[in-house]
Amino acid sequence: MDIPRIFTITESAHRIHNPFTPEKLATLGAVLRLEPGARVLDLGSGSGEMLCTWARDNGIIGVGIDMSQLFTEQAKLRAEELGVADRVEFIHGDAVGFVADEKVSVAACLGATWIGGGVVGTIELLAKSLRPGGIILIGEPYWRKVPPTEDVARECEANSISDFLTLPALLASFGDLAYDVVEMVLADQECWDRYEAAKWLTMRRWLEANPDDDFAKEVRTTLTLEPTRYAAYTREYLGWGVFALMAR
Repeated sequence: MDIPRIFTITESAHRIHNPFTPEKLATLGAVLRLEPGARVLDLGSGSGEMLCTWARDNGIIGVGIDMSQLFTEQAKLRAEELGVADRVEFIHGDAVGFVADEKVSVAACLGATWIGGGVVGTIELLAKSLRPGGIILIGEPYWRKVPPTEDVARECEANSISDFLTLPALLASFGDLAYDVVEMVLADQECWDRYEAAKWLTMRRWLEANPDDDFAKEVRTTLTLEPTRYAAYTREYLGWGVFALMAR
């Protein structure tokens, strides 16, 4: 069980596998008014930066599950580095259908709503782990500007324009599911730059270290094309944010 190799390579040096900076993660933890001892579940926890830093800074107790073996190991190392290994647990596994043994105060899925088959299914899954009055966190893309054509949408790595909503429509969709949006923290273009541009140096270093790897041709093609594609499309059209929801 693992994620596609291209992501393991391009994001191997990332601590945050979404277009968020450490400052944005800290802001999110602060605006949620987390109390020491609060339990947090993170489906698709990546390299564990959210749970580890919130355990250090906010005193939470956390469980994360991710299907990347590399990222899960990095999360465990990060917990040791920050001195919070006794407060957070990271599981290498499939988060599809995962429900916490003990109800949590915050149930999160940031940038991996495929786990529940989309936003609606992911909210339904997270709700099964949530205590009454708890908060669901959904990290999801939205259109900053609606692409003028389906080809432009595909250049933004969407299958079609209909894959994502505009920000107002996304917020309204949560209300349609009988949830109040009680907070949100949005990525800005600097966040996107740090997420996307950091991949390019990682790919270059990987290519230098693995010139004869069978995968080198694909990585070389990606590195050649990605800067221009990102600047022309993703950076201009796609937004991303984390939305805090409470059931009505």
